[in-house]
Amino acid sequence: MGTRTHTEVSVARQSPQRPDADEPELDDTEAPAAADEVEVDRPTADRALWDEVRIDPVEIALPAGTGYTLRAYRSARELTPTDVAERDLDDPFLARRQVAEAEDDEEVVILDEEFAALSAEEDDEDGKKDSERAATRRRGTLDADDADADADEADSDDDAAGDEEVPVFLTHKGRLLLFKTPESLVTFIRSGAPNDLSQLDSWNELSERLEPADIAPLDEDTYELDLVVENLRGGHDAWDPALLIEAGEIARDLAYALRLPAVLDMLSAGSSLDDLDEALRASVNGGVGGFLGRRRLKKIGAQTASLGWRTIVGKISAVVDWRD
Repeated sequence: MGTRTHTEVSVARQSPQRPDADEPELDDTEAPAAADEVEVDRPTADRALWDEVRIDPVEIALPAGTGYTLRAYRSARELTPTDVAERDLDDPFLARRQVAEAEDDEEVVILDEEFAALSAEEDDEDGKKDSERAATRRRGTLDADDADADADEADSDDDAAGDEEVPVFLTHKGRLLLFKTPESLVTFIRSGAPNDLSQLDSWNELSERLEPADIAPLDEDTYELDLVVENLRGGHDAWDPALLIEAGEIARDLAYALRLPAVLDMLSAGSSLDDLDEALRASVNGGVGGFLGRRRLKKIGAQTASLGWRTIVGKISAVVDWRD
């Protein structure tokens, strides 16, 4: 949804420090030179390998910590989705989690009245259409040409869905593999351990050539999900559009790749969190569009948004497999 713009995690988390009283401060002529020195000393990661294999390193910050993983985009017909059966069967707290998720979903629906109303309206409309279509068939007025047209349209939709590029992460059996260091990520990739990215035709080349120095995610592949809820709680004036827009992008990708339908529903078109995303995107534009976007943001409840995102971050965190 829209062009991705991102902020750098390391910069966002650094706290400004006062210079030591015993150390001389740089004057205006020395400061630019010092800045240039920092840029020279910072090596630029070689992107050649990533461009060739069409896979990217990703850095994700969650409440439990920050980790590295991999992400790629391929057409849906090329991929076998991750198997989530074992994820639930092996969970000794499955029953308790199901109850907690049901309570979370109920809480979100109660608080998010707009989303509930929109869903109810859509269900009513779909139900009416199905009833009318069934009655038409019973009356025999739906002729063979209409049936063939419906079949062709369905086939066309299936073909379009198969050609659509979808995200796939370094996952296994419905869990996202997150590594706390580049070295541990590279060691795992070289080990030949089973994972869902190994189905890609470029996986072997990556596993043979990858070095820890290559694990240097771009700014647009760095996400701070750990800061989202707190930022939303700060109120409309404190909201960070870039942070929240990026969070929506990675949450949608993860929800699709990890098969988390509840998260996809919460971020689907027409939901209040999707309205928040659209308003944030509009607000960063200039002119009338930006003004209208900021006005729309004022109408979105900060408590509802923060509770909704707390649920999303919790559901994603629950399916992470942390690796040292």
